[in-house]
Amino acid sequence: MSKTYKITGEQVAELTKAREKEHNTSVDKRLRAVLLRSEGKKNSEIAEIVETVPKVVSRWISEYAKHGIVALLPKERKGNRRNMSIEEEAEILSLFNEKAEQGQIIEISDIETAYQNKVGHKIGNGQIYRVLKRHNWRKIKPRSRHPKKASAEAIEASKKLTLESKN
Repeated sequence: MSKTYKITGEQVAELTKAREKEHNTSVDKRLRAVLLRSEGKKNSEIAEIVETVPKVVSRWISEYAKHGIVALLPKERKGNRRNMSIEEEAEILSLFNEKAEQGQIIEISDIETAYQNKVGHKIGNGQIYRVLKRHNWRKIKPRSRHPKKASAEAIEASKKLTLESKN
C-alpha cells in the first residue's frame, strides 16, 4: 500500500514561492508535481499533467517528504574541474606572453607541455584551449602567403596573355 504524504498550507506557500522564482523547467515540473499532489491528485493524474511516469512522480513526492524543497532543486556539482588556480594559469601564460608581444610564434604544444609539467600529469585535448579562453587569448595563425596563390610562372603567363589581348 502506498504512503500518503500530507502537505501543509505553509509548504504549499513555500512551493508556490519557489515556483515563481524558478526558471529551470525541470525543477518547475517537480515543484508543480508536489503542488498537484497537495491538491489531492493521484500520481497517475500528475504524471499525465507534467508529462512523465507515475513512478517518477512518486519518487519526487517521497524525496520532498524526506528532505524538503531542497530535494527538488538542482544539485550543485562538486569539485574543482581545474588542475590549478587562475593565478597559476596566468603565471604559466605570462612566460609565453612576452614572446607573443615580441611577435614570435607560440605553439599550443609548448604551452601544453609547460602546463603538464606544472600539473604533473597529462591533460585532455581541449583543456589547454579552455585555459587560453579563460585568459582571453585568441588563436591567430600568421600565414606568409595566401594558400591559393598561383605560382610565379602562372602569374607571369597571365600577365603576358592580358598584354597580348590588349594589343
